[in-house]
Amino acid sequence: MTTLDPRSRAARRGLSDLSIRNLFIIPTIVFLIVFNIFPLLYSLGYSFTDFRASSNAPANFVGLDNYRTLLNDPFIWSNFAITAKYVIVSVAGQVIVGFGVALLLNRDIPFKGLITTLLLLPMMLSMAVVGLFWKLLYDPSFGIINYALGLGRFEWLSDPDMALYAVALTDIWMWSPFVMLLSLAGLSAVPKHLYEAAAIDRAGPLYTFFRITLPLVAPILMIAIIFRTMEAFKTFDLAYILTSQPTTEVISIRLYKMAFQEWQTGLSCALAYIVLIMVIAITNIYVKYLNKVKER
Repeated sequence: MTTLDPRSRAARRGLSDLSIRNLFIIPTIVFLIVFNIFPLLYSLGYSFTDFRASSNAPANFVGLDNYRTLLNDPFIWSNFAITAKYVIVSVAGQVIVGFGVALLLNRDIPFKGLITTLLLLPMMLSMAVVGLFWKLLYDPSFGIINYALGLGRFEWLSDPDMALYAVALTDIWMWSPFVMLLSLAGLSAVPKHLYEAAAIDRAGPLYTFFRITLPLVAPILMIAIIFRTMEAFKTFDLAYILTSQPTTEVISIRLYKMAFQEWQTGLSCALAYIVLIMVIAITNIYVKYLNKVKER
C-alpha cells in the first residue's frame, strides 16, 4: 500500500500550500490597498489642490501653495506648540506614574493579580466615556476633585492656563497602566542574581536602581514612550470632549475644524501630511535612540 506525504494529500484535495497561503495573503493585500494606501494617495493628490468638499467647483492644481500657506501661518505653529506641550506633560506623567507603580507591584504583595487587573481598567474604557466621566469629576459645583482637594469652586476646564493640564492629567490616568504593564514585563526579565550580587556588595537602593534596574528596563520603557508619543500627538477625543478652550486646541482639533467645519479640504489634506511627516520624524529619532540604548 502506497503512503502519500501531507503535500501530496493536500494536492489531491485541490489545495496546495501555495493556494492556502494566497487564500490568506491576497485578501489582506487587497484590504490594505483599498482602506489604507488608496485613501493616502487620494488625500495626497487633494493636498496639491484648492478643493472644497462643500462646493461643486472642480479641484484646481495649486502646487505647493497649501503647504507654503500652512508653514507660514503662525496660528498653525501655535497649535503645534500646544500639541508639543501636551505630549511632553502627558507622556512624562505616564512614564513616571506607570513605572513607579510597576516598581511597587514588582514585589510579593497580597492580591497582586487583582490589583494589577483593576489598575488596567482605565485603558479598557472608550475615550468618549473617559472624557464625559472626567468632565463630571472636574465640575466646579459637584466634582469630587475640588471636594477632595479642598479647592472650592476651582475651574479646571474653564481656566485657559489650567485646561491643557486637566486634559493631560486625564490622559495620564487613562494610559499610565499601559506603561505599567510594559514596565512589569521588563522588570520581571531582570536577572535576580544581579540583585543578589549587589546585596552582597552592600550596594544601596539608589545604586541598584540606577546601575541595574533602569539600564535593563530602559529599552522597553523607550518602546512605551514611542507608542505613547505617537498616540498623544494624535490626541483628539479627550481635548475635544473635555473643553473648547483655544489653549487646548491641539493640531488634531485644528485639522478637524479645517476639514469639516471650514471645508478647506485641500488645505486640511496638506496639514494632515505635515502632521504625518512630523510623527514619522519623531518616531525615527526615538528608534535611533532605542537602538543606542540596546547596544549599551
